[in-house]
Order: sequence, then structure tokens, then C-alpha cells
Amino acid sequence: MQRQTQGDPHSELAATVGFIARYASYLMGSGVHTSRVVRNSRRIGSALDVEINLAVFPKSIIVSGTDAHGESFSRVVAIPACPIDFERNADLSALSWEAHDRRLPLAQIEQRYEELCAKPRLDPMLVMILAGLANASFCRLFGGDFKAMGIVFTATLFGFFVKQKLAQRGMNHYLVFIAAAFAASLMSSLSLILDTTSDVALATSVLFLIPGVPLINGFIDIIEGHILTGISRLTAAIMLIACIAIGLSATLMMVKSELL
Repeated sequence: MQRQTQGDPHSELAATVGFIARYASYLMGSGVHTSRVVRNSRRIGSALDVEINLAVFPKSIIVSGTDAHGESFSRVVAIPACPIDFERNADLSALSWEAHDRRLPLAQIEQRYEELCAKPRLDPMLVMILAGLANASFCRLFGGDFKAMGIVFTATLFGFFVKQKLAQRGMNHYLVFIAAAFAASLMSSLSLILDTTSDVALATSVLFLIPGVPLINGFIDIIEGHILTGISRLTAAIMLIACIAIGLSATLMMVKSELL
């Protein structure tokens, strides 16, 4: 029969579960699908001779660990809202394999985790430019001409700038998407007064806002049996798509005379 520890924060088991809870919540918040988070967390627990079980909910995670002596400890942590960073997610997943293969102690795993989390992210200006180039490429792919590509590139930079600044000020996530979609589409509406493919420019100017990661992760979670988390992610993604549509619709209402 297992006996529950009384939450000694200095015990090795409590420290292990506490770290894995922090690790798992970070991965969930930064756009990793649930099964991968569970596998990585259990892999680290195996390296530390602790059996890990996770109960993942839309806003929190319950992490339970049982050691070789039958003692168990549980920790509940909130899932933070983290920027999506595929390179960091890959590094943290590799950390679980490194811990498992080399049987790293907890202190060394925590040190590597902090080092990986402290790595600088891509410069926001570079991300903005890359998003602009990507949207301009979509414009060309869907039949836009070179003038439309230039307009879409500029509109994307403007919309991305608005999104970054409003997010930094702590504005509601959904309102940020509405404002960014409106700003980008309004800028791209300049194509209506030029001899160019204005319809393609308007449609592709907001593509940088499409929540691809939540959509993909939601489907993966549902397929792999994490129904609650999958539905939650798909619902959030649909809400963001609706916000994009609202922002774009506001622009279309303002320029409908030009469209007619």
C-alpha cells in the first residue's frame, strides 16, 4: 500500500515532481502536443527512478510521482501562456533523452533546463520580417502580382507590429487578434486604388495570424485520446479565427464602396 508524503519540500521526491511539473507545464504552454509532454516527463522520471503520471487539463496539470519505496507526491501547476518556440521545444525534448540515456541527476537536469530556457529568442524584428516575407510568398502562390506582394509585405509588418505592441501592454488575446487583423487588412486595402490583384492582397494579409499550432495540436490530442485538451485547443483556435474574420470584416465594411 502506498503512503502519501506530507509535502516535504526538501525531499528528493518532492523536488523531482516539482521540477517535472514545471517542465511539463512549460511545454504545454509553448505549443507541444499532450502525448509528447507526457512521454518526455515520464522519460525524465524514469531517469530519476520515479514513476510519473500526468493528468492534463486545459489550464493546469496534475503531476504525481511514486518512488522505489512506494512513497508518492503530487503537484498541481498552472499552464503558462508562453511564446511558441520550436527550437526551444526541440531542445527541451532532447533534454529528456539526455537525462534518460546518461542517467543525469536532478540538479544537472535542472541546470540544463535553466540554460535552455535562458537562450535568447529570435529578434522580434527578424520574426516580423520573416512573417512579412512568408505572407508575400502566399500572396504570390495564390496568384497575386508583384505589386500586391509588396503591399502584403508592408501590411504584414504593420499588423505584426500592432500585435506585438498590444500584447506587450497586456491587452486581451482575442482583442489583439481583432486589432492586428484590422490593421493588416486596412493597410492592404490600399491595393484597391492600384491596378493590382487587390482581392488576393486582402485575403493573404492576415494569414500570419492563423493559429496553425493550436489547430494541429488539437487534432493530434483528440486522435491520441486526450479529448478534453484537444477540444480546448481547437475551441481556442476557432475563437482566434473568428477574431481574424471580425477584423477583416471591419475593413471590408469600410472599403465596400471601393469593392463595388
